[in-house]
Amino acid sequence: MPELLAIDIHTHILPEHIPDFGSRYGYRGFIHLDHHKPGCARMMMDDKFFREVQANCWDPATRLHECDAHRVHVQVLSTVPVMFSYWARPQDTLDLSMFLNDHLAGIVAKWPKRFVGLGTVPMQDTELAVKELERCKRIGLEGIQIGTHIEGVNLGEPRLLPVFQACEELGMAVFVHPWDMLGKERMDKYWLPWLVGMPAETALAISSMIFSGLFVKCPKLRVAFAHGGGAFPATLGRIQHGYEVRPDLCAVDNPVDPRSHVGRFWIDSLVHDPVMLQYVTDLFGPERIALGTDYPFPLGELEPGHLIRSMPWDDAKKEMLLSGAALQWLATERGRFV
Repeated sequence: MPELLAIDIHTHILPEHIPDFGSRYGYRGFIHLDHHKPGCARMMMDDKFFREVQANCWDPATRLHECDAHRVHVQVLSTVPVMFSYWARPQDTLDLSMFLNDHLAGIVAKWPKRFVGLGTVPMQDTELAVKELERCKRIGLEGIQIGTHIEGVNLGEPRLLPVFQACEELGMAVFVHPWDMLGKERMDKYWLPWLVGMPAETALAISSMIFSGLFVKCPKLRVAFAHGGGAFPATLGRIQHGYEVRPDLCAVDNPVDPRSHVGRFWIDSLVHDPVMLQYVTDLFGPERIALGTDYPFPLGELEPGHLIRSMPWDDAKKEMLLSGAALQWLATERGRFV
């Protein structure tokens, strides 16, 4: 039996060499890599340690070798969310974004059957964000990755609508990834920002987009959310009930109930649990669940695709999660990669 095509929509990559953006812009807070030994580097925010990364975070050859071992045929590449830099001066974030996006475009151009690229844009400035979004399309990227909020501005807020309208018009996919988690001042122990804050962030982002009517205003917008939609699937019943009993609070900007929005967006499969994967697949439908692993980080799926392949489903359903949903989200054809 031929191998089922696998497209991983949630993977992160960095350039091997990152300029000293702090010196370039004249203020601190930007990430650089300290290659302190072969095949290993420290992500540093100025002189503060952020994360240790291996060669698979920057080297396409290492990445392809591991993809082959894991039976992943295509990776959708996006930057590490700490690189968003929405806090910086917009023109500086644009410059940084262009550097990252050009790097991604170069990889995609060299291995077009193995990689798809999602750019990053200065979301704190709508005009600049749309400008870089248009350039992303010109250089061969097929969407953008954005945070779950933009320096405290929720994704449903009207000021961000022009970016989503431009994504819809240009046919660019959107991948929403949590960063700068709410409540982090109460999560200084136990890795709680990543374990609790991230799922809450994603639930907030989805709910904000639903209640604001964004999916009604942009019906052709193709959005996917990381980490299985975070806490949203498990709290949908409560969200729906709140909409029904307090429409005076919940339905002020959108008359379409939350449950009716299920199916208008995608989530990735990164839920770490077969019971939860079955639940979200039943809830959203297999055509809205796309393989996503958070490669190459340890909180991701350590054997990409294993959870989907382990489920007691037929090959058609497994293939939908492994690649079919991703193809729909990217609005592309299977034959492009095989």
